Amino acid sequence: MEFLWNSLFLLMERGGPVMWPLLVLSILSVTLTVERVWFWHKMATRGSRVRLRAMINALRMNDAETVTVLAQEDDSPYGAVAADLACDGPSDAIAIASVERQRPRLERFLNIQSTIVTAAPMLGILGTVSGIIRSFELLGGKDTLSDPRLVSSGIAEALVATASGLVVALVSLFPYMYFRSHSDKAIGVMEGLVASAKLGVERHGGNPDSSLRAPVASVGRST
Repeated sequence: MEFLWNSLFLLMERGGPVMWPLLVLSILSVTLTVERVWFWHKMATRGSRVRLRAMINALRMNDAETVTVLAQEDDSPYGAVAADLACDGPSDAIAIASVERQRPRLERFLNIQSTIVTAAPMLGILGTVSGIIRSFELLGGKDTLSDPRLVSSGIAEALVATASGLVVALVSLFPYMYFRSHSDKAIGVMEGLVASAKLGVERHGGNPDSSLRAPVASVGRST
């Protein structure tokens, strides 16, 4: 452990001042990635998938009572959209508003990760420029350069900063693309919930602008 800490501090020293903001960005990126992995893992559990299929089937049957019960057991965006459809109906206005309310939950932290992907290489380039400037100042100075290692330290700073910026960007890029694709798929699933609700209303002679109703057979079983 001590060796790892010493190696880290040596790397930070060689890379120059820009290494510290890069370290902050890397820690932030890893933290956000862990949070998002946990969020999507909860939405992909077997129980969540079973409830989602049950909500879709209930919406197709125009069974508002079952949809409401299932949605209360589901704290995911799917449950929230299904509850809105069961309560307020599957009209276009209700559907769009409901899906858009859940979009921030799906796209949470994506803007921050996108910023990290863009900023990290730029910080690396800044470190590169800083290291090269320091080397040229030594070469162009009035005093005789007695130790060539002073120049090489500036070049090392430039290379380490560039490599570190690229590493941080890559570490953030792949999770960002993964979470973005999952967000797009989730939006598609919610649109499928809306389509199922509209189909259920059409099949059972309801009005898409009104709330769903519980089928007579279903009510009879529940009493």
